[in-house]
Amino acid sequence: MVENSAPVFRSLPDRLRSEAARRPDGPVLIDAGRAASFKDFDVAMDRIAATLQSAGVAAGEVIAICASSSIAYLEVFCGALRAGVTVAPLAPSSTAASLAAMLADCSARILFLDAGVADHLAPVRDRIAAKWVTLDDTSTGMPLRGWVAPPGAVPQPVELQPGSPFNIIYSSGTTGTPKGIVQPHVMRTPYETPGLPFGFGPETVWLVSTGLYSNTTLSAVFTALAGGGTLVLMAKFDARGFLEMAQQHRVTHAMLVPVQYQRILAVPEFDRFDLSSFQMKFSTSAPLSAAIKAEVLRRWPGGLTEYYGMTEGGGGTVLYAHETPDKLHTVGRPWPHVEMRLIDEEGREVAPGEAGEIVGFSTLSMLGYHNRPDATAAATWHDAAGRAFVRHGDMGRFDDDGFLILLDRKKDMIISGGFNVFPSDLESVLCEHPDVAEAAVVGAPSESWGETPIGFVTSKSGATIDAHELRAWANQRLGKTQRLSDVRVLPALPRSHIGKVLKRELRDGYRAQ
Repeated sequence: MVENSAPVFRSLPDRLRSEAARRPDGPVLIDAGRAASFKDFDVAMDRIAATLQSAGVAAGEVIAICASSSIAYLEVFCGALRAGVTVAPLAPSSTAASLAAMLADCSARILFLDAGVADHLAPVRDRIAAKWVTLDDTSTGMPLRGWVAPPGAVPQPVELQPGSPFNIIYSSGTTGTPKGIVQPHVMRTPYETPGLPFGFGPETVWLVSTGLYSNTTLSAVFTALAGGGTLVLMAKFDARGFLEMAQQHRVTHAMLVPVQYQRILAVPEFDRFDLSSFQMKFSTSAPLSAAIKAEVLRRWPGGLTEYYGMTEGGGGTVLYAHETPDKLHTVGRPWPHVEMRLIDEEGREVAPGEAGEIVGFSTLSMLGYHNRPDATAAATWHDAAGRAFVRHGDMGRFDDDGFLILLDRKKDMIISGGFNVFPSDLESVLCEHPDVAEAAVVGAPSESWGETPIGFVTSKSGATIDAHELRAWANQRLGKTQRLSDVRVLPALPRSHIGKVLKRELRDGYRAQ
């Protein structure tokens, strides 16, 4: 008799229940205030789920969380999932008006927050219908300890399907009003397959240093939880504190965004810290430069993996930088069972070697944008077979070995004199200057050329940059159609809460001047 080897779906709450039975005293969560075992976590999830049910929050309805990272944050998140409730994790760094709009859009029944967010939302509180529950037990809402049912509370069982809504992740809003991306359970906790990638298991210790509202963070958190690992939570990132905690807790894994790598590597005492416990570091959310990848591989023990993809799902690539050091200028090859295509302005596939807009297909994709069928349709491209691919909005090209080279966001591409100019090419040249730390290039209106490239740079510590000299230096190294019309030196580049450079702010500010 042949055993059925088909993959089996088990929801994250069920996996955590099994881990609590298998290793009740195993550590799962550590923050600045306390630690929790799998048994503690499982009991807390039951209490949260039972309280939500008794409060009339039905499966499929939404609660929101907006707070700093903590054990209580994840207890509420995973407890809501056990009750079949969808979670909307919101960024505390969003404006009060934007948070109010997101809460209204997802019709959140309850908002779990902390004192800092409560103060931030005070001016718009009359616009928020959700009940407030405070994770830090402050008096700005119902304290969590007074709201949650006592130990021993057990929720009514809820059967979670692969397609059940798991969470709503709101886009950063860097290109307009944030859209709610509805991800299903199967996208967050994929079907189980033999073995776990990169050694994710009971011996894994993740240092979580980005906000729990971020898709980047949650991808790592739920992978670690599903494998029975331990999470060490930083309420707020700082580079030296990261190194201290990594050394103290013998951290094995971390997911970081590029700006964090820059800041950590710049710590003067970096090489004095014992980081020998690291097995793997990950990077995503924005391109990690080839130079930084090389520095990480040279100075930081363990492997380095870069992911490229969309919160919306669809296509995605992975680069095992430690295995392919000659491909650090790329973001790797497509995942197994993922299809990636490149299309032109008319939606036709481009010829091999040519640049085009990236579209991707896989079974792990969003259910759609919440309340935005128009936006869902606009983000979709169909192939000849009628399959729906997610449009990434990024431009790229594949090399001869099938590795994807990212160029730029489609909206950031500059058309100057009828030629396509990719800002990333110009940024790479600017960063070759010995005094330049970072660079960003945007397009500005030009009567002669339609658009013209403008460069913004920051200087390395102790360096002074003359903008006119830098412009001349760069233009000697650029093609005629690429040449910069202006260069501005800034103290820092504007960034989103996950470290992406806000080119719209640079573009709008330049035009205003």
